[in-house]
Amino acid sequence: MTDLKICVGSACHLKGSNDVIEIFKYCVQSRGVLDKVTIKAAFCLGHCTEAVSVSYNDKIYSINIENAEKFFDDVVMKTIRS
Repeated sequence: MTDLKICVGSACHLKGSNDVIEIFKYCVQSRGVLDKVTIKAAFCLGHCTEAVSVSYNDKIYSINIENAEKFFDDVVMKTIRS
């Protein structure tokens, strides 16, 4: 099981963290990886000036609603299938 942590702190909340969480929830369900990926809320991952901060495999990514699904497919799905 791997964790996908999405910042829900003030700056990320204003930049759409709830929407990003919903996109990730959809991706987890539609790709059939409920048993492999856990979505967790996190507070301040230290990249407040960028888009929504997401931590995955000890790396911080800047995600928004436009690139969330592509990130999930290109990064998350790639690593859990390896």
